[in-house]
Amino acid sequence: MDFLLVLHLIFAVALIGVVLVQKSEGGALGIGGSGGGFMSARGAANLLTRATAILAGLFMISSLALTMLARTGGEGSIVDRIEQQQAPVLVPSEPAVPAPATTTPSTPAPTESVPAPAPVPGSAPPTPAN
Repeated sequence: MDFLLVLHLIFAVALIGVVLVQKSEGGALGIGGSGGGFMSARGAANLLTRATAILAGLFMISSLALTMLARTGGEGSIVDRIEQQQAPVLVPSEPAVPAPATTTPSTPAPTESVPAPAPVPGSAPPTPAN
């Protein structure tokens, strides 16, 4: 099944490449140049068209084969195999020791007293507040 999956991916990439190499002919209205010969513009287009048809057929056959293998059971999903290969989660046998709790002081920190501003020369002395 893995071989068939790799082959399917190769067909897909090749099909994409062949389609992207083809030259547009103006929406298939016959606007493109005409002519014969094997390696002329039309001959190369015929070759690419045939290659596209063959690759599309191979891609569809491999798609059907992969679908039929999946319906009959096969080896299961790739995702299932990845989940089985993962290491189990280890659970510690002893509970972790909690860190000691930090206590906050219940009394507020002492505040520094701010000195009174120096009197400005030529002004009246400050009056005490009642």
